[in-house]
Amino acid sequence: MRFGPLALAEAEGAILAHTLRLPNGRVLKKGRVLSAGDLAALAGAGRADVVAAKLEPGDVHEDAAAAALARALAGPGLAAAEAFTGRCNLHAESLGVLVVDRARLDRVNAIDEVVTVATLAPFARVEARQLAVTVKIIPFAVRAETLDACLAAAGGEEPLARVAPLRPSAAGLILTQVPGLAGPVVERAAATQRARLARLGGRVLQEIRCAHEEAAVAEAIASLSGAGCAPILILGASAIVDRRDVIPRAVERAGGEVLHLGMPVDPGNLLLLAQHGATPVIGLPGCARSLEPSGADRVLERLLAGLPVRGADLQQMGAGGLLDEARSRPQPREPRAEPIREALRVGAVVLAAGLSRRMGAANKLLLEIDGAPMVARCVDAALASTARPVVVVTGHEGVAVRAALTGRELIFVGNPEPAAGLASSLRIGIAALGEKVDGALVCLGDMPWVRAEHIEALIAAFGANAARPICVPTWERKRGNPVLWPLRHFAEIAALSGDSGARSLLDAHAAEVCYVPVGDPGVTRDADTPEAFRKGSS
Repeated sequence: MRFGPLALAEAEGAILAHTLRLPNGRVLKKGRVLSAGDLAALAGAGRADVVAAKLEPGDVHEDAAAAALARALAGPGLAAAEAFTGRCNLHAESLGVLVVDRARLDRVNAIDEVVTVATLAPFARVEARQLAVTVKIIPFAVRAETLDACLAAAGGEEPLARVAPLRPSAAGLILTQVPGLAGPVVERAAATQRARLARLGGRVLQEIRCAHEEAAVAEAIASLSGAGCAPILILGASAIVDRRDVIPRAVERAGGEVLHLGMPVDPGNLLLLAQHGATPVIGLPGCARSLEPSGADRVLERLLAGLPVRGADLQQMGAGGLLDEARSRPQPREPRAEPIREALRVGAVVLAAGLSRRMGAANKLLLEIDGAPMVARCVDAALASTARPVVVVTGHEGVAVRAALTGRELIFVGNPEPAAGLASSLRIGIAALGEKVDGALVCLGDMPWVRAEHIEALIAAFGANAARPICVPTWERKRGNPVLWPLRHFAEIAALSGDSGARSLLDAHAAEVCYVPVGDPGVTRDADTPEAFRKGSS
């Protein structure tokens, strides 16, 4: 390939190296194949030459070379986009784990400086359509022999890069308890594990809560293994600090094998890798009580993608294993100047003031579902969670709505103008919470299929990532309710108007949203029309 200043007379068909702006306002962009008209325009602008690249026999155009190499290294689960400006991107076709042959990748990149291949970190979790690999050719062309060498290095019996899709899993969960461990703490820990599996496409098939004793844990392991649960997750009331501790000994008592204790990932050092027959058993570190990233996630992602995890695999996770500090961690890496709360305070606001126009003559909130008024089902789900206090905003037929909620520990506030729209009730409910909480869970009174488990998953996720504190449940990638808002957005919520609630704020703060997958469609179903009510009640 010739590169450099070319006389206009020999530049037709050459590739422009740098963007040019002509006096008449016309712009010729970098990478443009120069035509006779382009050269005439350049001559008219007083130019005698132009910096460009001209391909010669044996050269392969950058786009053709990038596309060829991308096809050669891409395995199952990766789809190549159209090449442009010497770049060809590979995107994941499904949720999964990126598997990369690091040695072969290094060989490809070592062949010539003009050819580069970059990937996400090996074993990174990828979402569908996420960019996973990019091939970039630096100049406008490469020699055919260079491309052939790269293609040979990329080839092999196994693809250089592939996505191992996450497979549906039915896990078993064991939570051990000791005297004095509060029930809400255990429930929150269980909800966190359900949410952790749900975001990986799995679910908890069976859950056992037992004493933190060797015999009880061994019995639970055998029971879950016999029920076909895989993997089996064990979250102990206290951390595993030795192979002779309660949980490792329980694994062996149940007939299993302890493969490895500890891993060079922090948070997550105190993870136990074991197996019971062919069933993987994971003794979770204490940091797994939070949804913040930890070594437990790295192990689970591989297991659910069908990738083997051995002790040697854990030992190779040290490079890049120093993760962000978990804010709720009881024993941080660095001394803290001040103690922090173990859990953030979350209150709930149930909006129950609407005029129920779409339901017809009836007030939808008072219609019974499985023997209970719709609004009572919504409120009871909030009360069954750890959210406190629970505020109910009433308006239309407020006396009747309050009567349907008699005997419950609630804070009632009235909306004198319910016709003003959903935002008016939201403002009143948020104001009732004030600054007594760190976050507000906004629940809709016409969504009776939201369960305490959904709410606990949101609370568990709340604050797990300081950059994404707005927690939104999803079912099959569809956004749902309730939504958990951090205190710092209360002022914006107070300024809302109309009937769209805080939906506009979700779009305005999209970068702050943490999507939390849940195990059923209850978070996406409302009952605001007769048809929706009948469908949901049948």
